[in-house]
Amino acid sequence: MRQTITEKILARHYAKKRVEPGEFINAKVDLCLGNDITAPLAISEFEKAGIADPWDKNRIALVPDHFTPNKDAMSARQCKVLQVFAKKHCIRHYFEQGRVGVEHALLPEAGLTGPGDLIIGADSHTCTYGALGAFSTGVGSTDLASVMATGRCWFKVPQSMKFIYKGRMQKWSGGKDIILFTIGKIGVDGANYKAMEFTGPVIRGLSMDDRFSMCNMAIEAGGKNGIIAPDEKTRAYIKQAMGRRYLSYAARWSYLFSDKEACYSDSYEWDMSAVEPQVACPHLPSNVKGVSALKKVSIDQSVIGSCTNGRISDLRIAARILKGKKVNSRVRLIVIPATQNIYKQALEEGLLEVFTKSGAVVETPTCGPCLGGHAGILAEGEVAIATTNRNFVGRMGSPKSFVYLANPAVAAASAVKARITHPAEVV
Repeated sequence: MRQTITEKILARHYAKKRVEPGEFINAKVDLCLGNDITAPLAISEFEKAGIADPWDKNRIALVPDHFTPNKDAMSARQCKVLQVFAKKHCIRHYFEQGRVGVEHALLPEAGLTGPGDLIIGADSHTCTYGALGAFSTGVGSTDLASVMATGRCWFKVPQSMKFIYKGRMQKWSGGKDIILFTIGKIGVDGANYKAMEFTGPVIRGLSMDDRFSMCNMAIEAGGKNGIIAPDEKTRAYIKQAMGRRYLSYAARWSYLFSDKEACYSDSYEWDMSAVEPQVACPHLPSNVKGVSALKKVSIDQSVIGSCTNGRISDLRIAARILKGKKVNSRVRLIVIPATQNIYKQALEEGLLEVFTKSGAVVETPTCGPCLGGHAGILAEGEVAIATTNRNFVGRMGSPKSFVYLANPAVAAASAVKARITHPAEVV
């Protein structure tokens, strides 16, 4: 029987020729990740176990990005735990503020994730790296502690689902719209513990940033991982991110695809030609409607950023909408470049000037408002549109607030009009 790309990656990290869906394996991990919420508990468990040294100081990434810059004494203590542990064990990939960014944008940008890798992170959106053709998934803090000690993690090999996208995407639509459309069709439990494999001509035409945005939200459908087979765009991306080290991945191109006769639990095929920009309404990512159906919804805040849509192409799209216009006086627009490099690039390209002239606030890289942490908390009764990935009750602040999820063009256009707006109304 032929294999899917997910099964091939897991088999190679289990030193077997093949694995079967449902099989339990203890696989070798290439990289593990913790942040300022999850790593302190993992470090505590690691130390309780009396482990002298981590399995590999070069394969652990500690990224204090959720409550940084530290918003209070508690968040400062959390970050201090990471700093002390990294210094004690000479952890190579510790990112202090000033170099840190939102973890799922930062690690690919730093060249730490590549095709065929097996990556775990104590953060549910670790599935982002599937955009590069990696198997990546979120785990708990105790699993992270175990991996930091042993370099291995247990998995039940997931069944795979195949999603084929055809047609031509509409203007102002991209990866965010495809994944919202998909979650709207299958529901937040539609891919429970399954691999979501995205393919078809529309996927091949997407930028890497759009692919990251798609795989990032696989978890919002319950997926174990999201994955896109690497191609020339992937090769160009990792070459730029890794430098000559990308050559070590060259041999993987020969097997990082799903065989034609591979077995899938489910298969969907959609023509995206008629799909306008999508918006997920409160309080689930699956509560999806076309943007045109929501033009009577007023907003108090718009957020452009996060591990889903804080990359440079997202900021360019938002700046294109906002150039020469003003954010409505009744709305707060918060723009958050996902990494320090993206911030600098946006500055050099004049994007930050566009944002500030329009009346937006530009924040330093942080997860901040996405999880209701800081830098954009909603009050009771307030409504936000955001390029983030979750709109659960109370996600961005008050449990009596409301979050709509959309792409950066819709978020920017809505900030101008003070209501959910199709970008075509503004440009």
